[in-house]
Amino acid sequence: MDDASDDERDPLSHLMRSDSDVVPSQPRSVRHGELLRLTFDTITIDLILDAAPGCGGVAWPAGEVLAQYLVKQGLDSLQGKKVLELGSGTGLVGLVAAMLGGTVCLTDQAPLLDIMRENVEKNKLSELCVVAELNWGDPIPTDIPRPDVILAADCVYFEPAFPLLVRTLCDLIDVDTEVLFCYKKRRKVNANHH
Repeated sequence: MDDASDDERDPLSHLMRSDSDVVPSQPRSVRHGELLRLTFDTITIDLILDAAPGCGGVAWPAGEVLAQYLVKQGLDSLQGKKVLELGSGTGLVGLVAAMLGGTVCLTDQAPLLDIMRENVEKNKLSELCVVAELNWGDPIPTDIPRPDVILAADCVYFEPAFPLLVRTLCDLIDVDTEVLFCYKKRRKVNANHH
């Protein structure tokens, strides 16, 4: 018999309970250049959305959940830490991490770099955030710093990308790296990769 509580098995489970006000609704259709304002307690982020480069240009519920989780950890949780967000898309989670005092590297594939840069500028975080291309499975570029914390939210939609993500994570982490990964189980394959 397993004596572990739900929170011990899944420390983010409380964010998914029906009585929680954290879980956002599913994203609606997005027009090019649409602006979305999200508030997490005292932190407000303005996001320029654009679905044209793919699903990464939209704010997804898992990103909002992970952002809220970071805010609930408090201002000291990321202060002075090097943070890397994988599959940043709009950059939501990384932008929140920067507002919490982290020095952040937002990463994704080339088609999403412009929207991330726009969102860094829109939120006046260019002193704390850099944007870099990172293709999973490729060698880690030298301009990407070794992180203290890795963040990822709903960053895999194409099942063959799982092994590439794992390879990239293995290349980035060491024994002291904290990894926070938030996603919605959508497919059977997700059950085999957590």
